[in-house]
Amino acid sequence: MSNKLKLALPKGSLQDATVELFRKAGFNIYVSSRSYKPTSDDDSLELYLIRAQEIGRYVHQGFIDCGITGKDWIYENRADVDVLTDLQYSKATSKPTRWVLVVPEDSPIRTAEDLEGKRIATEGVGITERWLAEKGVKADVEFSWGATEVKVPDLVDAIVDITETGSSIRANKLRIVDTLMTSYPQFIANKKAMQDDWKREKLTNIVMMLRGALEARGKVGLKMNLPKESLTTLVETLPSLRRPTVSPLSDDGWVAVETVIDESVARDMIPQLKALGAEGIIEYSLNKLVY
Repeated sequence: MSNKLKLALPKGSLQDATVELFRKAGFNIYVSSRSYKPTSDDDSLELYLIRAQEIGRYVHQGFIDCGITGKDWIYENRADVDVLTDLQYSKATSKPTRWVLVVPEDSPIRTAEDLEGKRIATEGVGITERWLAEKGVKADVEFSWGATEVKVPDLVDAIVDITETGSSIRANKLRIVDTLMTSYPQFIANKKAMQDDWKREKLTNIVMMLRGALEARGKVGLKMNLPKESLTTLVETLPSLRRPTVSPLSDDGWVAVETVIDESVARDMIPQLKALGAEGIIEYSLNKLVY
């Protein structure tokens, strides 16, 4: 029987971003609206679409070898797993998601201590209860099945909810009192699975490719032909990740130069390169950047 790695991908808001990240890492994943088991061009992967809230628990219990879920849900489920890497991506930005304590704009609640004896609604009951315990505050925390923002102030005194940008909170005339925790997606593995040589090597390789895809975000490659006399000036000014690769050309007065720069500076850098006498300047996108 061939080796198989059971991998859980987060269903929901992170699903599309995760599938795209794997694509850039070299793994094409195909998701059907009629199935919770995606397919892949890597036959050694057995894929599952599972809500991020549950992945940590299933990996901890060994039903799944590995998966991607938020640091927050690992904490919420008290899952004892190996964290292989943080993956700094999300559904909207590369910023972390935040679990925040939220109240109406005109609420008298200003600090955690003001929650004493109050009611709080949240999907992250464990996160909230443990935060309150650290603050020495006793409050009634109830599970919210969704639409949490509409429950204040009529049903509860405060909510604890997830945000990336805070725009929805402001749009609903709510105010952030405090941040309970920040969270990135994490690639996690079952501890027993990590003791299997084949699975450990497979996981190590997947992590390397995913990290490479993330490192390539916002970067582009540049290649050009450059008069040799301009090389010193270019090396001194070019904002490259590493010293550029320089190769001789058949014409002794010219060299070929290749490097990687931030895409945001390429529009200013290319005219500077042209002014140095560069020719045949090519800018190309990157899928992976592995150090």
